[in-house]
Amino acid sequence: MRLGIFLLAAQFDAGDHGAVLTAAMDAGIAAEEAGFDEAWIAEHHFVPYGLCPSAVTFASMLLGRTHRIGVGTAISVLSNQHPVALGEQTALLDQLSGGRFTLGVGRGGPWVDLEVFGTGLRRHDEAFAESLDLLMRWLTHQRVGADGEHFSFRKVPVVPRPRTYPHPPVIVACTSRETASLAARHGLPMLLGMHADDAEKAAMVRTYECAASACGRDPKAVEHAAAAVAYVADTRREAVEVLRRAMPKWLRRGLSAHVTVDGRQRHMRDPVEYTDFLCRIHPVGAPSDCVRRLSRTAERTGINRFLLFAEGAGVGTATLENVARLGKEVLPALQKQEAAH
Repeated sequence: MRLGIFLLAAQFDAGDHGAVLTAAMDAGIAAEEAGFDEAWIAEHHFVPYGLCPSAVTFASMLLGRTHRIGVGTAISVLSNQHPVALGEQTALLDQLSGGRFTLGVGRGGPWVDLEVFGTGLRRHDEAFAESLDLLMRWLTHQRVGADGEHFSFRKVPVVPRPRTYPHPPVIVACTSRETASLAARHGLPMLLGMHADDAEKAAMVRTYECAASACGRDPKAVEHAAAAVAYVADTRREAVEVLRRAMPKWLRRGLSAHVTVDGRQRHMRDPVEYTDFLCRIHPVGAPSDCVRRLSRTAERTGINRFLLFAEGAGVGTATLENVARLGKEVLPALQKQEAAH
């Protein structure tokens, strides 16, 4: 099992943005010290749900302040930027980090971001497949041109070329069967969100495997990943109470701040009910509860790579304590359990 810390740079209370971002960076550094394999950073625009507008920039800073841990974006919003620009940044970080960088990409939502960055709703609704294809060609070839509906340019040299063959690690955020099938055609693993329970994760894996087999790829050749809320306390009751005090207010403020580019209405879950749901399906509780939940999810879904959202208490010091306890009390128990099997 491979475990990473998932950072949103979440703004739980009104306050200094720099302090929130610094706390997220500190948590990423602490993840290496705690023995985690990876640290991941999310990207959001114009909402307090997460204060990091450039996951690649944050990842580059964290790579520079760590030595062993892998660092990834979860995710970089492909609909907001040119695939070649993102490919260049990925190749640069792949070279300078010695291969420690993983690019996570996703479609994103139909948010006002598309208006602000000038990419437009059509890029979101129609061009994700073309964008992903161009990105992957950039990461695997020496010269690349485009003659598509959304991207068209003469062949140019790829400079710098990545160091990792055949390309740097790339993972695709999947919330639909269409995107899962697209990832399968490229032979790229899926990143599944915190909202998905074990049954939904298992269904997405089956969709992926069917699509991979249909195009002649080995459906077991990739390592999918899933994001999960993780909080350790002495008892499950205590852990749930901590998250119930902090997360509903943050979810209400953060998710309601999203504005669609075309005025369409978006359904938002009840924040308290959603918090309770997340606590039920994810590793929240005493260390033994966390180990049991992660093991059960792995058994039911076949996923053995998890990105653990550790900021749920809403306080930087509590996040650092949570990361430390996960590293000290959960990781070794999982490793011992795996060794026994």
